[in-house]
Amino acid sequence: MASVLNEAYFHDEAAAFKALEAIMWSAGKPGNCPHCGVIGKAGRLAVQRSKPSKKNPDGLPVYGLWKCYACRKQFTVRKGTVFEASHLKLHQWFQAAYLMCASKKGVSANQLHRTLGCTLKTAWFAAHRLREAMRSGKLAPLGGNGKFVEADETFIGRKDGTTPSRGTAHKRAVLSLVERGGQVRSFHIDKANIANIAPIVAANVNRESALMTDEARHYKKIGKNFADHQAVNHSAEEYVRGDAYTNTLEGFYSIFKRGFKGIYQHCAEKNLHRYLAEYDFRYNNRVALGVSDVDRTTAALRGAQGKRLMYRDSFSASV
Repeated sequence: MASVLNEAYFHDEAAAFKALEAIMWSAGKPGNCPHCGVIGKAGRLAVQRSKPSKKNPDGLPVYGLWKCYACRKQFTVRKGTVFEASHLKLHQWFQAAYLMCASKKGVSANQLHRTLGCTLKTAWFAAHRLREAMRSGKLAPLGGNGKFVEADETFIGRKDGTTPSRGTAHKRAVLSLVERGGQVRSFHIDKANIANIAPIVAANVNRESALMTDEARHYKKIGKNFADHQAVNHSAEEYVRGDAYTNTLEGFYSIFKRGFKGIYQHCAEKNLHRYLAEYDFRYNNRVALGVSDVDRTTAALRGAQGKRLMYRDSFSASV
């Protein structure tokens, strides 16, 4: 069987544009102009042979050009996506997306820098753009009648501007919710207390669900809003009692922490939500749900539509 990495869109720019157009546009062509919004007035232009310029110093051919005959402006499938205004070639974006989606614990910016042959700064920013593409919008609540949803928190890294101390006050708190056999959602919260946790659980879990938690006190009040609430006492070394357990989330946290500590090692606190989105995305598009590496990559690329991330909004001194 030929490797998927032999596909033309990983190496050829024209093939990459054709592949992304098929992913982004249902008919393989734009439904409306991204500049003026007029429908059905766009036509494909021939490959443009460019002279060297500030934007194109090597005078490379410009692929994938379309023109709207209503507003007379040109555009490509990159317009209005996280790939817009990027110096990376589109086939390099396909490589980066595949590496991040096919690696269970993630890929470091240094590895992308070496593989893509770009600067470390470009690789770091490309990874954040892809995480933005993986980020989900507003979703339906997890669970439902007869379904189990687990809720738990973990602590990782150190809050910006703090020094290590006893306990977890100096650490970054993460709340996760997972529907057994379904999807997970993770949130970076300032502190693991009822004021921060209750609104997130209420907005993201169906009230007909059975809520499964550990013995944390804030869940006693939160659990009263659901069809059932059971808790296991980890401090007493109780981890399973019938349907009561949080082992599904413990497994997710194991993957997240091994990847975060082993691959990324550190991130700025303001970027933690994007790393969480990356691990949520891979879990929600896992092999156990019938999603292959190629399907996962396609889903990530499709999620790039309508999202922009400027470098100044994601800059961190630590890459």
